[in-house]
Amino acid sequence: MTKTSRSRVAVDVGGTFMDFVLLDETTGEVRIEKEASIPEELANQCLLGLSRLGIDLATLDQIFHGMTVGVNALVQEKGTRVGLITTKGFRDVLELGRGNRKEVYNYLYKGPPPLVERYLRREVSERLNAKGEVITPLDLAALDREVDYLVDEGVGAIALAFLHAYANPGHEIAARDRIAARYPKLAVSVSHELASEWREYERTTTTVLNAFIQPLVKNYLEDLTNVLGNAGYRKPLAIMQSNGGACDAHTAGEKPIRTLMSGPAGGVIGAKFLSDKLGYGNVICADVGGTTYDVAIIEGGKILERTETQIAGRPILGSLIDITSIGAGGGSIAWLDHRRGFRVGPQSAGASPGPACFGRGGTEPTVTDAHLVLGRLDPDNFLGGRMALDVAAARRVIEEKIAKPLGLSLHDAAEGILAIAETNMANAIRTKTVERGLDPREFMLLSYGGGGGLFAAGVAEELEIPRTMVPVAPANFSAWGILATDYIEDDARTKVMPFDRDHIGDILNTLGGLEDNTSKAVQSYGFKASEVAHYRRLDLRFKGQEYTITVELDANTRSDTTVLRSARRQFVDAHRQLYGHGDADAELEIVSVRCRAVGRVNPPTIAPLPVKGKTPIKTRDVHFREAGGFVATKIIDRDSMAPGVTIEGPAIVEEWTTTTLAPPGWQVTRDEYGNLMLEPRGERK
Repeated sequence: MTKTSRSRVAVDVGGTFMDFVLLDETTGEVRIEKEASIPEELANQCLLGLSRLGIDLATLDQIFHGMTVGVNALVQEKGTRVGLITTKGFRDVLELGRGNRKEVYNYLYKGPPPLVERYLRREVSERLNAKGEVITPLDLAALDREVDYLVDEGVGAIALAFLHAYANPGHEIAARDRIAARYPKLAVSVSHELASEWREYERTTTTVLNAFIQPLVKNYLEDLTNVLGNAGYRKPLAIMQSNGGACDAHTAGEKPIRTLMSGPAGGVIGAKFLSDKLGYGNVICADVGGTTYDVAIIEGGKILERTETQIAGRPILGSLIDITSIGAGGGSIAWLDHRRGFRVGPQSAGASPGPACFGRGGTEPTVTDAHLVLGRLDPDNFLGGRMALDVAAARRVIEEKIAKPLGLSLHDAAEGILAIAETNMANAIRTKTVERGLDPREFMLLSYGGGGGLFAAGVAEELEIPRTMVPVAPANFSAWGILATDYIEDDARTKVMPFDRDHIGDILNTLGGLEDNTSKAVQSYGFKASEVAHYRRLDLRFKGQEYTITVELDANTRSDTTVLRSARRQFVDAHRQLYGHGDADAELEIVSVRCRAVGRVNPPTIAPLPVKGKTPIKTRDVHFREAGGFVATKIIDRDSMAPGVTIEGPAIVEEWTTTTLAPPGWQVTRDEYGNLMLEPRGERK
């Protein structure tokens, strides 16, 4: 895609801070900025951050935007009132689910209630079979009556989910058009456009969740577009998706379910780009934000993805980067449960009021307060001096809420907060590695986010990871990664049939249709057909199994024989890795075919740093559990740290957006590109 203007910006809206990265494409210069994420003022805060970068929006090439608006609305259940219209006899799919109890040994377990109350779940007469053949035509008069009822009940959006619409969307299209003609301003989510796959419960849930957040996300994006337009910005606004690609603001507003993990996805894309440049094939991506700790895996140079996830206990279908998020971040609250058990998270103080040390009315001890009490943060130089931290407030809340009730000293309580947070983080990584048959000791840990440098060494030591990297501008790394994001469109079709010579022709024909659909979508963003790349995937299983494994076909694998042979080999290998067994000659079934179209953008450059002289070092007393108390600790400014120089811990590397910690027994080196490499010293390696 031809780029004609000089610069572009990425914006990542997190739960606590909004991060900005400006890339000058002519010089390769990168500038960063941060603003608080105030929920009621996101669009204006975005404009404020852009103004701090000192750029003329009229000359800006493009803005790439990652956000948590949709996922926050789902988690907090603060979306619009939704009405569901479905096939007669299927109104209770949302409530029945899979009929199982996820916590089988918890007799008090209750799953999340449906977001649509039963009286707002309406039925119409229509029916297709699994092949998409019409059994009962759609009753449009009944549809009109049910829509009128829902409108009278005050719904703000309607979800359409008809039985087997993935095989034939005709009835859903007719219903959508009918509703649009009669109520043009009513938001409508249609299942076949969001999840063209089988499994009625998951497809219906995905559609309902999209409808639940659609007005909120759409209004935010329209508000942001207007605010930017009034400030002179006239170019497209690209929105980061959960699958690691971008789409336009209109698509994101209509299908916000695609954007739930857009912020964390940007960090993984950045990790992939950086690790490719530096030659690391196996990477654990760890994003330590203010609210969450997000973990993803790059194995053999490929980002691990999935086709289904859960948010707040509700399933969602769709291609996305496989990211695990837990409530562990700088704002995570330390608390005692009813048995006086010491807990950290998942509750967070967020941006408002924030940790007690922020001085904004926070009254609960947080991870950030613990770091400050132990001397790991400079109270006079937080965010480059923009925010002074209140040490006395941090000490007070830890003393009152944790230390005194447990009979601990102040510093032991603070160390305990960090130790629990680190253990939670390490366990999140284990779910992505050990539980999949992967050894974390064979990976490099890439730790970023506002707290990435503070926890990098501790988490790595817990998992015996030999090398850890804290990238340049780690607090803004997810936004930087968004700059390396391509435009991506995904599509899928369920095709349950034997995976053999008799059916491979039908499978390849379906893939061809998906390639055409996704290619046209990417071309609509301004790409030529020759600039669009395609990736094809198959969901396979052994005959008689319930669940699938997704394998990717090589771009040059097109013939019947090579597709059958290559896909079988990949599936059996993956099955053996995951489950320890796999019969290479057993019969296979295909369940779904998937296609991804990609339009490439120009990624940011990574250039070596100029050679510098001696690294200036100061000292400050910092508390370390390993040292038994406060010890003199080297304090280094990251920008003044010479490439190639190794500093032995205990040491702290400071920059205006974050802090990196090298505990006793560790060492830190700044590589030629400016990344900080943390490794255990000597016998600890």
